[in-house]
Amino acid sequence: MGASTSSFTRGLAKPRLGVAQIVFFVVAASGPLYAIAGGISTTYAVTGIVAVPLSFVLLAPVLALFAVGYGVMSRHITNAGAFYPYVANGIGKPAGIAVSFVAVLAYNCIQIGVYGLFGWSVADFLRQKAGIETPWWLWALVVLAVVGVLGVLRVDLNAKVLGVVLGLECLTIVVIDAVGLANPAPSGDALAPLDPSNLFVTGVGAVFALSVAVFTGFEGAATYGEECRDPARTVARATYVAIGLTAVLYTVSSLAMAVGVGPSEVVALSQQNGPGVFFGISGRHLGSTVTDIAYVLFLTSQFASLLSFHNAVARYFFALGREGVLPDGLGRTNRRNGAPVAGSLTQSVVALLVVAGFAITGREPIFELFTWLGATASTGVVLIMTMVSVSVIVFFRGRRGPETLWQRVIAPALAAVLLAVVLVLIIVNFHVVVGTSEDSPLRWVLPGLLLLAAVAGFVRSLVLRSGKPAVYANVGGIGTTGGNR
Repeated sequence: MGASTSSFTRGLAKPRLGVAQIVFFVVAASGPLYAIAGGISTTYAVTGIVAVPLSFVLLAPVLALFAVGYGVMSRHITNAGAFYPYVANGIGKPAGIAVSFVAVLAYNCIQIGVYGLFGWSVADFLRQKAGIETPWWLWALVVLAVVGVLGVLRVDLNAKVLGVVLGLECLTIVVIDAVGLANPAPSGDALAPLDPSNLFVTGVGAVFALSVAVFTGFEGAATYGEECRDPARTVARATYVAIGLTAVLYTVSSLAMAVGVGPSEVVALSQQNGPGVFFGISGRHLGSTVTDIAYVLFLTSQFASLLSFHNAVARYFFALGREGVLPDGLGRTNRRNGAPVAGSLTQSVVALLVVAGFAITGREPIFELFTWLGATASTGVVLIMTMVSVSVIVFFRGRRGPETLWQRVIAPALAAVLLAVVLVLIIVNFHVVVGTSEDSPLRWVLPGLLLLAAVAGFVRSLVLRSGKPAVYANVGGIGTTGGNR
């Protein structure tokens, strides 16, 4: 079929997105309500540490430092591949391609992990409200199909869906937080969740791993750079807004959860009830009707996160296919609406295989599928952000421009050091996250997948450099003003 009649093209949709729409995507990816009710309760349950709110207080400035360099890079490089073009134009193409493989694995992990939480949440809701027993994987597969269909539609339509869902869930969070803080449980010290001595104990790295996991998504603004009306401004602004909004929500909500049920009880109750801890506060003070509505929004929050991460992963596949790093077919988009159809379908297939594998082997959806993949993803994201921070310094070395010394060197350097410290803490305490002994192979297998992905990407770069030099020369260069290495 000739190019004139083909339904596919090589470009994304025409610029349709502004700051607000990008914020919808990146904050929805974090899924505030699901991150709070599902992710934070899981953090309490898995780590046994009460000072989870303090972890968000400490992580937010680190992420803000990262955003400084990340934001100024977006003025020079506009590419749907986001992270890897930054690294390719900074440290070099081999490192950039290695990072791209890690990014694809990490974002697939966080997206697929949420299918486990969603399936469990729907099954549990039906069991409690209607007495109907259904398998978690049934609902995971249903929502997987819905996300797959929406993933091939216009990106701005997806943003409208996410905007509505995000507004409703933020309102729900504010109401339940207010109730929890205004009605503290009698047990325990209300300030214990903010006491450093309660955070820096054995397992602190696991807290950071899971806390980074619920933050994950804020850094995805650059993925939509080619579809922004003004990427030089939009990406940076959306990133700062996303960090600020989620930091406040997570800190206040995790504190409200501990205060509302009692700091001395929050760990045990999280282990027993999971997301029910947060909704239990609503049930006691707001009644069953409000709580049921909140739980439905909890489900839609997960759906919004699934859709947002699906869009991000699809664009990674698209960018890598377009540049020849992955098979060329992944670089196709729908000519009519600009959606990365091939990347979207690929992500859906990968998710289907993983969910089916966990279902067939009888694995647990929250403490295995959701937690294992979420921790793997957050480890990968911290590694990538560390590499990007270093790349900012290298990229601006000797380059003249309006960027200040703070933007070019100081903030990225501080971010790189602090993120490296967080990465080490996560790896050292990874066995706590996966709930195994220190000598369990699983504590090394999951982060080891990230290393394998990086090695595979590095090898791919060598193959391209020797076998397809023209393709190699263009890696990280589409839509950029940065130099090639």
